[in-house]
Order: sequence, then structure tokens, then C-alpha cells
Amino acid sequence: MGVVAILFVVLLAFNVPLAFTIGLASLAFFFANDGISWIIPVQKMVASTQSFPLLAVPFFVLAGNLMNETGITRRLVKFSTVLTGHLAGGLALVSCVLSTFMGGISGSACADAAMETRILGPAMLDRGYTKGYACSVNALSSLITATIPPGVGLILYGVTGEVSIGKLFLAGVIPGILMCAILMVTSWGIAKKRNYPVENDRPPTAREVWDAFVESIWALMFPIILIVGIRFGLFTASEAGAFAVVYAFFVGKYIYKEMTWKGLWNVVKTTLGDNGVILFIIMTSAILGYGIIYDKVPQTIAGVIAGVSSNPHIIMLVICAFVFLAGMVMEGTVNTLLLTPIFLPIVRNLGVDPVHFGIVFMTTVTLGGMTPPVGTAMYSACAILECPIDEYTKESLPFFGAILIEVVLLIYLPQIFMWLPNLVFG
Repeated sequence: MGVVAILFVVLLAFNVPLAFTIGLASLAFFFANDGISWIIPVQKMVASTQSFPLLAVPFFVLAGNLMNETGITRRLVKFSTVLTGHLAGGLALVSCVLSTFMGGISGSACADAAMETRILGPAMLDRGYTKGYACSVNALSSLITATIPPGVGLILYGVTGEVSIGKLFLAGVIPGILMCAILMVTSWGIAKKRNYPVENDRPPTAREVWDAFVESIWALMFPIILIVGIRFGLFTASEAGAFAVVYAFFVGKYIYKEMTWKGLWNVVKTTLGDNGVILFIIMTSAILGYGIIYDKVPQTIAGVIAGVSSNPHIIMLVICAFVFLAGMVMEGTVNTLLLTPIFLPIVRNLGVDPVHFGIVFMTTVTLGGMTPPVGTAMYSACAILECPIDEYTKESLPFFGAILIEVVLLIYLPQIFMWLPNLVFG
């Protein structure tokens, strides 16, 4: 695997698209091992797409794009502004609350960061927020989508590790809300210190909150319907994705009446591009995964990590550190597909619940999308507001510190959130 690693780094340094980087580096493994049939790469690529649970990913991507087109996102922005607009740095707090709501809509941190930066970013700059602060808030708050259902990352982890997606969805609710609270406190503290303006000169009345809630009710009901449906066997995770598409279209076309055929066509084109990228990465990652297993890389890494400590908490901290570093150079989808088969058996042998590990793992994996040099969410936010990466990095440090606190809490105190899936699923 040494040749594969070197070629991977070289291609990455030359900005070769990630899917091609993985694919070409993986093929180098077969050039270096003459005894392995060249039929295997083809078989692995095809087999990686033949997964019924994996159907949930394109369905939820399509549903998220539909909801953005139908005005649901705009109503969630309004609701978030009503709730937090009277506090210092109101727009920054809106971003945190909106990410919590959008976790049940987009399921993608990168999509969430780009959407929020386009909507809130210019207004934040007009009110005197620095570019680094605006980009940091919008990028780092999108991390909430890693756990709030139906996060695409949780689906990929569940499929790869054969872990209950329904339990993962339910286990992610409290960590997502906790992260929202932690990031809001951090954003408010910075805004208060810098005297950033408020959006509303008074707290909202009960009537204003109720009106905004009613207007957003169809979006807020969405993740609840999914969790209840999966729990009571009304549909599987993949069928839930199909339901989400029908639900989004119905709400946009017949309730809000904002869905046009032109808008639908734009949604289909965007979704084809999004799903094409995800699927191609999954296919090439399957080839690399074969090489990793063939060379017994998981056993080697497991031996190294096991030598560090026998304490499951320490092991999880070590794994999180490794995953965070990997996230700095590789996209989250790739890390999920490649690292789940390596690390999940290790923590399972230590008695760690795979659902507990999944929430911690996916939070750390997605955090890599907010860090240089390859963070997709970071680049999306910085590109939209034309923010230098060094300014973003400096302004994001308090937010990274806040997230680190939550990750440690999730590792050492799983009862904070595991009681909910255990209560519902048994």
C-alpha cells in the first residue's frame, strides 16, 4: 500500500478530482500485485452500488434540493430570525438555529454551509461582521447536520458498518441540539465582545413565535415523521428517502404552491450532479477498500491502537484524533467509507456501542470539512464571501474549541444521548 499512498498524495497535491485520485491510486495497487485478477476492481465498483440501504442517499439529496426550491428553507430562516434576532450577533445565532432545522432537510454539511453563507453572509458583512467570523459561523454551524436526522453521513456509516440507521437518527438528535447550544453561546460571546448589532430591538412575542412556527410546521415535522416511520416499521431508511421526495414535492406543489416545472427541472439537474459525485467516490473507494483489507491494514492499525491503551475512552480519543487529521486531507464521504470498516471492529471489541461510536465518529469526520487544506464546507463559505483562508482559520479557533468540548462529552458521557434510542428501540 506504500505505492498507493504515495500516488494518492501526489495526485491530491496536483488538485486531481478526489474520485479520480482514489481510483487511480487504487489501480496502482493492482499494478504492484500481479497475482490479483483485474476483474476484481470492476466487480468491486459494481458491487458497491448494489446496496438497497444506499438508495437512501440519492433520495435524501433529491429531497433536500426539492425543499430548498419550494420555499421551505426561506420559512426556516424567518422562524430562526424570530427566535434569535433580538440577541447580540443575531444573524450568527440564526445560522446556528437554521443549521439545526436544516439538518433534517439537506443532510449535507457542505450544502448547508453554502446555502447559509449565500443567504446570511452578505447581510452579516453589511452589519459589520468580519469575513472570517461570518464564514466561521456558517461553516462550523453546518457541522450540526452530521447528527441531526437524516444526515447522509449517518446513512453511509450505517450501511458500511451494518448499524441500525433508525437508532443512529434518533441518537443524533440530542448531540445536534447540544452542538447548536454550544455554538450559539460561542457566537453570542464573540458578538457581545465586539458589539455586533442585533436584528430586532425586542424579544419576539408569543404570537410572533407561533405564527412563524405554524408557517414552518411542514419542514419541522419532516424528521419526526421519518424517525417515527422507521421505528414502527412503516418504511426502511431507503423507503424513508423515497417518502421524503414525495413529501417535499407535495408540500412545494400543493401546500406552499411554489414548485414550478422549471424549478423541478433545476432540482433534477442539481441532484444528478450531486449524486454522480457521491456515487463515483463510493465506487472508487470500494477498490481502495479491497486493497486495504488485502494488505491487512485494519489489523495493523488495530494492533497499533490497541497498544496505546485498553481503555475504550482513550481509544476513541485516539481514533478521533486520527480521523480529524484524515479529514484535513480527505473528503468526509471517503473517510466514512474507508475508515468505518477499520475502526468499528476495534471499538466493538472494547464493548463500545456502535451507535455511540457512530455519532462521535461522524461528528469528527464531518469536522474535517471545516479545516484546511481540503475542507469542502470551509472552501464553500470562503469562496462565496471571498474570505482569505488564514483569516477564516484564526476566527474559527473558538468554535473548534467549543466543538472539541462536545466531542469529549459525547465520548465520556454517552448517556447524554443514548437513552433516547435505547428508550424508543429497546
